[in-house]
Amino acid sequence: MLSLGVVLSTFVVASVTIFITHWVRKWRNPKCENGVLPPGSMGLPLIGETIQLLIPSRSLELHPFISKRVQRYGPVFRTNIVGKPVVVTTDPKFNHYILTEEGKSVELWYLDTFTTMLPIYAVGNVQKYIRNTTLSRFGVEGIRVNLLSQVEQVIQTTLRHWSTNQIVDVKHEAACMIFDFTLKQLISYDWEKSSEKPLSKRFSSLLHGLLCLPLDIPGTTFHQIVKDRKEMLSIMRDAIVERMNFPNKIQMDFLDTVMEDLKTQKFVTPEFLSNFMFGILFANFEPVTSVILLSLKLLSEHPSSLEELTAENEAIIRNKKNPDSLLSWEEYKSMTFTLNVVNEILRLGNIAPGLLRKVTKDIKFNGYTVPVGWAIMIVTSAHQLNPEAFKNPVEFNPSRWKDLDPTVISKNFMPFGGGIRQCAGADYARAFACTFLHVLVTKYRWTKVKGGNISRRPVLDFVDGLHIKITEKSN
Repeated sequence: MLSLGVVLSTFVVASVTIFITHWVRKWRNPKCENGVLPPGSMGLPLIGETIQLLIPSRSLELHPFISKRVQRYGPVFRTNIVGKPVVVTTDPKFNHYILTEEGKSVELWYLDTFTTMLPIYAVGNVQKYIRNTTLSRFGVEGIRVNLLSQVEQVIQTTLRHWSTNQIVDVKHEAACMIFDFTLKQLISYDWEKSSEKPLSKRFSSLLHGLLCLPLDIPGTTFHQIVKDRKEMLSIMRDAIVERMNFPNKIQMDFLDTVMEDLKTQKFVTPEFLSNFMFGILFANFEPVTSVILLSLKLLSEHPSSLEELTAENEAIIRNKKNPDSLLSWEEYKSMTFTLNVVNEILRLGNIAPGLLRKVTKDIKFNGYTVPVGWAIMIVTSAHQLNPEAFKNPVEFNPSRWKDLDPTVISKNFMPFGGGIRQCAGADYARAFACTFLHVLVTKYRWTKVKGGNISRRPVLDFVDGLHIKITEKSN
């Protein structure tokens, strides 16, 4: 006869097994009360299909996580990423619809790692304030009047320094250049005069760290980026407090332009401003760094494009009254092929893995329903690698931009987001990249020493970095 203890143990084990089995089945087969969910797989409990998403791809093609599921389920499918139910879409019509639905049936949404790093949730007047204030400094007029010449000067200094080194780690050095310059524009921070180590050394891989699991435990990547963010915000808050204490100390930087808003806008607080400026810093230095990296790799592999790029920029130098003068706005705007190179790099690079929105009202599309509470990821790379829009889409071909229809571009090219959320720093990023290429091809030549092998997981990176030898051209 079985003892009572054995019976109870058997009952407990059976109950737990039934519960876990029911939970796993429910996880894998989520219900939709008001329709049918798109097809797909929810992956493992808790982590979903996060691991598959982060497996590196060694090409510029659409990430296998996306392409394999599109082949199996179609252009709209469901999945689960870091415990969040997500509908992934590569369907152009559905994507366009979602981008027009913000404030109606969807709202901006980030993964938990992004929310922790960039806690400003901007809608309505707050969003308008952020966009307009950013454009006042980093928009077209700010670039034309102030930034273009400063950008060229810092690039000249940086490339001159690079040419004195035997080997240059491009990813690290380019990130430091852009980070330091942007931080100086924001709060007049000058690391050369600081007793601390350059902050850029710790932030040069921030975007890639954000694609990790949000485990704030010592020793994890996420714990380190949270720690670095706190330090960065502390520096920005200190700068704000100093301006408040010494209002007559004018620096002519971004912080100067927003200090008065502390008195006139209720939502503008020191905490808000420090997070706002951190967001600008984050949004700028990673995209430009990736463009520079991929430009150096692809131009060295495509000599005809490099030759055309060099010819355009050398012609600008020859036509100057003073060949040593800085780029004028008119000269910058005349760099059509240079811009084509940058746009082609942005098209292929796909810096961000996708645009994320959260559903606030059930969405029905093609017989399927995306329920309230689910997230939607618009895969922008599916547009930018669309063979119907871009012939031989994985081929690096800047000349394709000479004949592209503007309508095709507007519907399929969105490296800085889409809809009302398009990045306000897009013109700044392009100006920085174009100016870098101008100085590079007119004054220097380079050769790859090692690295340069593509890795996308799903953010673009290089397996072993990109290390080059750069030398000044002889006159």
